[in-house]
Amino acid sequence: MIEQYLKVTRATLILCARQTLYMVALSLIGGALLGMLLSIILILTRPKGLMEKKYLYLFLNTIVNMVRSTPFIILLVAIMPFTKFIVGTRIGTTAALIPLIVNVAPYLSRLFENSMLGVDEGIIEAAQSMGASKKQIIWYFLIPEAKSSLILALTTGTISLLGSTAMAGAIGAGGIGNLAIIYGHERVNTPLMVITVLILIIIVHIFQSFGNALARRFRH
Repeated sequence: MIEQYLKVTRATLILCARQTLYMVALSLIGGALLGMLLSIILILTRPKGLMEKKYLYLFLNTIVNMVRSTPFIILLVAIMPFTKFIVGTRIGTTAALIPLIVNVAPYLSRLFENSMLGVDEGIIEAAQSMGASKKQIIWYFLIPEAKSSLILALTTGTISLLGSTAMAGAIGAGGIGNLAIIYGHERVNTPLMVITVLILIIIVHIFQSFGNALARRFRH
């Protein structure tokens, strides 16, 4: 009944859902790790930071701003040679992971940086007075104090990734967004387009609600 109404097989629906979850999960892990590394370096090397390095900060800050200001669809095409070098192909679901990670990592790094900059400077000064090393200050003071804000930043990044996976259909990545374009828009299948939009709205709501609840739990 559902297949006749949406004019698409159940297998196709399941495949597209799996492709979306695959892209979001792996690119989020990769982007979050890289983004956290970038944000910590930016925090440490910024003016009046714990390891102030003017030129390194200026270089990384510029790179982050450049990538963040580049539309994802342009970034997707621009780094195709790099994508092929890493995964051996320019098209497909796995190939989409590279541009997704490159796109979300600077975005998350800026969100993480802002979250940690919001930590009371008195906490950092107290840690320094106790003789804590730079590594200990980051790991035991800065990140724990910013945990709630970091969770909300990660939630925002997840939702942004979900939207980017739709554009990743340009390189045959599949996913729910691509399902709406190929089987919905191009075939003038309005019911399918409506259903896919509703599914994406529900997924976003679930992610946001879970992130908010988790952030409240760690807020103190």
